[in-house]
Amino acid sequence: MRAVVQRVDGADVVVAGEVVGEIKGEGLCVLVGVTHEDTPAKAAQLARKLWSLRMLNDEKSCSDTGAPLLVVSQFTLYGDARKGRRPTWNAAAPGEVAEPLVDEVVRCLRDLGAHVETGRFGASMRVSLTNDGPFTVLLEM
Repeated sequence: MRAVVQRVDGADVVVAGEVVGEIKGEGLCVLVGVTHEDTPAKAAQLARKLWSLRMLNDEKSCSDTGAPLLVVSQFTLYGDARKGRRPTWNAAAPGEVAEPLVDEVVRCLRDLGAHVETGRFGASMRVSLTNDGPFTVLLEM
C-alpha cells in the first residue's frame, strides 16, 4: 500500500456537486493506493501508522489530539510514467481488490478511535484541502 499523507487545516471531497466527506480544522488528508500484493494485514498496519504518525502541530498525532482524517482512494498513486508520455496503471490493483482494502484501512482507523471521513470509491472526485506547512509524507507498507 502507498499513501500520500498531508497535514491539513480542513479538506473535503465533492462528487457530482455533493460533499461526500469533509474534515474541519487540523487533521490529515490521506490518499491511498493499493497494489496487487496488498493484504488486510497491510491495511491494518497503515491504519496504525496513520493514527500514531506525529505530523500535527507540536509533533502530535491524531491519536494524541483526536484530529480527524479524510481518506481517499487513489489508484493513480501506482501510475508508472518512466517510459513514454502516458502513465501505465499495471501496478494498481483492480477495483474489486482495492476497494475492500481501502475500506479496511478506514475500518481499522475507526476501531482505533479515529473520526474518519471518506471519498467515494471509483467516483470522479474533487478533493480540496488547505495543506498546513506544507507538510506531506509518502508512506509505503
